[in-house]
Amino acid sequence: MQEYIAFFQENMIMSVVWVGLLIALIMNIVKTSTAAYKEISVGETTQLINRENGVVVDIRAKDEFKKGHITEALHILPSDIKAGNFGSLENRKSDPIIVVCKTGQTAQESANLLAKAGFEKVYVLKSGLIAWSEGNLPLVRGKK
Repeated sequence: MQEYIAFFQENMIMSVVWVGLLIALIMNIVKTSTAAYKEISVGETTQLINRENGVVVDIRAKDEFKKGHITEALHILPSDIKAGNFGSLENRKSDPIIVVCKTGQTAQESANLLAKAGFEKVYVLKSGLIAWSEGNLPLVRGKK
């Protein structure tokens, strides 16, 4: 035990960094396990779309959406979701909802808000449209 105390005293900065990383890892695990949504892969996304009438909700900015989005994706801004403006999504509360952004990070808050608003099956595409593109899956360009 003395060796550990001596090590921590001699390597204070490295010890603090390791403790910080450990805390961040634990917080991330807790956040993921208590989330109201589930992260899914590109393959799971296509299955939900094709077999279970899944709806893709793209939350990126309008210009990014026009540059390329998943076929039949609905474009809803995060600000609209926060305000409770779900548009045509309102009557699809029992269908799988897949929230998509560029990297999968900003979609998490919108997914939680949708789940709190009563949507029963909410998902986030893990790694977002980057993963979709890496999977060589098609994007629709130019239309809303």
